[in-house]
Amino acid sequence: MSDPAVDPVRARRAQVARFTLLANRLGYLMLAAAVALFFAALIVGFNAAMATVVIVTMIAGFVLLAPSIVLGYAVKAADREDRERGL
Repeated sequence: MSDPAVDPVRARRAQVARFTLLANRLGYLMLAAAVALFFAALIVGFNAAMATVVIVTMIAGFVLLAPSIVLGYAVKAADREDRERGL
């Protein structure tokens, strides 16, 4: 049995877990900003620039969230499998 602090697979998994946490936070923040900008545009008045900003913010949020959610589940599944195997 290898030491978890030295195991390169677990170290890489921890690095991916940190990335997914950061990407999740940024992705959800971008989506929240898109919603806030959308409602601000409704109040102030829509124009092409505001619509573009809302769409770009939403796309950026989705681009961050899609892989981070999948990788987050993969890391959790790998950790669960390690625990079940006693590693």
